Amino acid sequence: MPLPRSLRIGYGLGSLCAGTFNTVPGLLLLYYMTNVLDVPAAMAGLAVFLPKAWDLLVNPYVGRLSDRSMSRRPWLLAGAIVLPPMFVLTFAGTSLRGVPAALYVGGCFFLAATAFALFEVPYKAMPAEMTDDYHEQSGLLTWRMVFLGVATLLSGGLSPALVNSEGGEASMGGYRLMGLVIGAVLLAAMIATYAGTARAPRIVRAEPEHSTARRQLRAARANLPFMSLLGLSAAQMLAVGIMLSGAPYFASYVLDDTGAITTLFLAFICPMLITMPAWVRFSRRYDKRGGMLVSSGLFLVGGVAQSFTPIFGAVHAHLCAIVIGVGFAGFQLMQLSMLADTLVYDELKSGSRRAGTFTGLWTATETVMMALGALLLGWLLAAAGFVSSEPDEPVAQPDSAVDAILYGGALAPALLMTIAIALTLRYDLTADRLKKLRSDAGAVPGPV
Repeated sequence: MPLPRSLRIGYGLGSLCAGTFNTVPGLLLLYYMTNVLDVPAAMAGLAVFLPKAWDLLVNPYVGRLSDRSMSRRPWLLAGAIVLPPMFVLTFAGTSLRGVPAALYVGGCFFLAATAFALFEVPYKAMPAEMTDDYHEQSGLLTWRMVFLGVATLLSGGLSPALVNSEGGEASMGGYRLMGLVIGAVLLAAMIATYAGTARAPRIVRAEPEHSTARRQLRAARANLPFMSLLGLSAAQMLAVGIMLSGAPYFASYVLDDTGAITTLFLAFICPMLITMPAWVRFSRRYDKRGGMLVSSGLFLVGGVAQSFTPIFGAVHAHLCAIVIGVGFAGFQLMQLSMLADTLVYDELKSGSRRAGTFTGLWTATETVMMALGALLLGWLLAAAGFVSSEPDEPVAQPDSAVDAILYGGALAPALLMTIAIALTLRYDLTADRLKKLRSDAGAVPGPV
């Protein structure tokens, strides 16, 4: 039966947390360290990346534990208690500069990332257990994508505005204010999700599996649709990570307008709110793989076109951001909907419930790739001679650093999208194939 709208909205509210936490550090954390705390670019990239690399260990572990729980909702509450204060401390400002500042920020971000895993891993496992219908999952996830778009739009537009609220330039006080406001948003969203999913069904197809991490990783490798999807998603999220962390530098040094980060981000995110129903209809007509191919292609075209910004100007850059945003909206929806299909596929094939393990691996890969984008960009800037600074002592960047910002932030993501498209062609879990598996398994849904 169709899920009630109240439940769809209650579940979707969780994306206010996911969208905010993924967006704000990805957009501002690297720039915060290099241009406010005087952290060398290479060290700043490590401070962003290493806390996310920890996800490769903690996320699958949280997933296994949540698989064995009677309900995944208490994990949501645990994340809500820890994440907001750790986020506030990350951007609270410090008198430290350089490497000591990187250690402080990296430590706070490490604790925030761990708390986020407590929330996000069980949260992503829930759709596969809430409905057994191939297209109903897309409908459920549409609400998630709507709230994800709202969160990304508000946080991506609001956070730079708060940062620049003191005299129109980024400042320590602006970052501190931003941390407090966004921390409050995170807390409200996580508590609302916990309350809004109180009556969520949990379909039982199999018993939870009690096994080691190594054995469950072998199981993941045996799920070929999941591995294909994980590979293409990794390429996509690495592309997004590079582009997102490069956006403040693009606005500052290519467009020569720090305020342009807000309008660029609005152009990137608004399509998520507008085009989502169209992407759902497209996937119903041409299957989810078709939607993935087209959306990845749009992101690729927009990235290549953005590298011509010095020739065509700021308006061209914003139009490219819209094209990239349309593609991003599409492949984000397809990723999550196809992930739910691969979780159902595994339960039907294996007879064991281990969705949390799979979503733990998925979430870890997703966050690591986003952070790796910041790390690679930081290394690229360092190699190109980028000069770190403090707000009251701005410096002129060499032409090599500006070229690295322009081409590294546009063409590298486009190249990664070609890899994602190639991997999408290998994905073969269609609606008909999943329907046949359900029929062969004789799965009978039932609430817990």
